[in-house]
Amino acid sequence: MTNEKKTEEILIEEEKARIESLITAKQPDAEDENSPENVAKEKDKKIKNLISAVILLAGLFVGSLFVDVIQLVKGGGFSQRALDKTDVFASNGKTWVAFSDPIVTVEVINDEACGEACSPDEVLLGLKQAIPTMLTKKVDATSEQGKKLVAQFSVKTIPAFIFSKEFEKSPIFANAQPFLDKQGDKYAIKSAEAGFPIGKYIATPTINDNDIKIGSNEAKIKVVEFSDFSNPTDAQTYKNVIAPMLKDYDGKAQLIFKNYFASTSTQALSAALASECANEQGKFVPFAEKLYGSQAAWSKVKDPSNIFNGYASSLGLNYADFSKCLKDKKYQDKVNQSLKEGQDFGISETATIFVGNDFQSGAIKYDDVKKVIDEQLAK
Repeated sequence: MTNEKKTEEILIEEEKARIESLITAKQPDAEDENSPENVAKEKDKKIKNLISAVILLAGLFVGSLFVDVIQLVKGGGFSQRALDKTDVFASNGKTWVAFSDPIVTVEVINDEACGEACSPDEVLLGLKQAIPTMLTKKVDATSEQGKKLVAQFSVKTIPAFIFSKEFEKSPIFANAQPFLDKQGDKYAIKSAEAGFPIGKYIATPTINDNDIKIGSNEAKIKVVEFSDFSNPTDAQTYKNVIAPMLKDYDGKAQLIFKNYFASTSTQALSAALASECANEQGKFVPFAEKLYGSQAAWSKVKDPSNIFNGYASSLGLNYADFSKCLKDKKYQDKVNQSLKEGQDFGISETATIFVGNDFQSGAIKYDDVKKVIDEQLAK
């Protein structure tokens, strides 16, 4: 037994003896209980009893690895000496585990009005397993702090997750870097790019003057589509959703078309460039329909440029201008920008459609798009 341990036990025994003596001490006579001397003695006794009770309570922990009696009496709680000897201990119904990692604060930007769709619980559970020292703070997207963070990190989706500088010391920081946006001393996860569930878009794709547009510029509803000419699903979306939408909502809805495809697909790139060249001559719709309708003829060809030149000729485009436009890759920068924008929004499949801030992708149904358009027209 260490000297410190012996000292603690001696203190406890002494205090026990003191309490016993106080309990058995002669009580003041009834007639004298209000005398100044007895009042002072009673006050002193109460103070001593209180001190003794505290020490006795501490004595319950004698033999424990976690509490030093003297430390507890001084108000210090668990003693550092004891905590240094263990990494796990139980107290008050909880198990406490020591970590060498710093506390990482995560600000979760959300909107309560979004409901269950915006619940961050799934993501936070995964993060907690990877970062056990994580501390979360809720931030309302409509609050001043929320608006500031949204603007600072160009947040496009919620829930959004902003990490403190201590994230740099977490075990997953290195792997997470490709999906991080650092501003000042904080890091935001690019949720969409990282594959986190998207509850709600709070930003929509930019509509530029040089975008491909079908329908009136005065139309109230703007429908932005990211599409891949080489994807069969996109061909079905154009036939079953886009074409009937443009017919049913002529003058009310405008389509803004953006090329989006896997960067490794040379055929899809060539088709995207060709569609831009056709749009230059006001023939985007018939050329797009040709591309979608003949995917099997060109999507597996190493270089489909000659096929596209043939389409241009058959559709009445100026062959020389179209051929030069395609050969020179005139719209490469524009296509690259469209690809980057799609990546920024975390688009993982096509077709993808934004009707305002409503987002739909994959096997899109016309009735679903129609419902959203009608609701927005009614506003």
